[in-house]
Amino acid sequence: MYKVFVKDIPIILSTEKNIGEHYTTIPLKQARFKKLVKKINNGELLYVNLYHKNAEKLERFLRKKIKVVEAAGGLVYNSKKEILFIRRNKKWDLPKGKIEKGETHEVAAIREVVEETGIKDLEIREFIKTTYHVFTRNNKFRLKITYWYEMYSDYDGPLVPEAEEGIKKVKWKDFEKSQKALQDSYENIKLLFPKEYLTTHPNDRISEV
Repeated sequence: MYKVFVKDIPIILSTEKNIGEHYTTIPLKQARFKKLVKKINNGELLYVNLYHKNAEKLERFLRKKIKVVEAAGGLVYNSKKEILFIRRNKKWDLPKGKIEKGETHEVAAIREVVEETGIKDLEIREFIKTTYHVFTRNNKFRLKITYWYEMYSDYDGPLVPEAEEGIKKVKWKDFEKSQKALQDSYENIKLLFPKEYLTTHPNDRISEV
């Protein structure tokens, strides 16, 4: 199953025909993906499930229907079990960025986290998951596919937000402050965190699937 977020509303792509009474299920072959995105942006659609029995065809469908931008980023912990957040576009977010030609996902993830935050001595612990969201560039829809890694650093020096990328702040946040930050973040970012970080369920729509 895939959750492709459009303005924090997920388009579900799944191998199940029935995922909740609120959802309209559309066979994948009949789906007009860009039209669905426009309807969500216009507030005309909230619950949609694109169905195909073959799971391999779900992401293949996405890559055919909309131009893809691949990115990588990190959920970074330190020795105090604090998490590294950035403040951008008036939201708390995690550092990430576009994968350059010839880079592996892991190399890109570390480079982007370093560039956006000024942190040092990063190491990757494990892959977390892939997230998907639709954004607009030059009045055209793009699908950002982001590969996320759990990282660790014992760096205790100054953090430097990358102003050129619109980052206003970089902060280490403990468990309590991380919970608060997630209330002012994005739904696809919340998917990366253990459930105990989410003091309230992020979205009734998502809880149904």
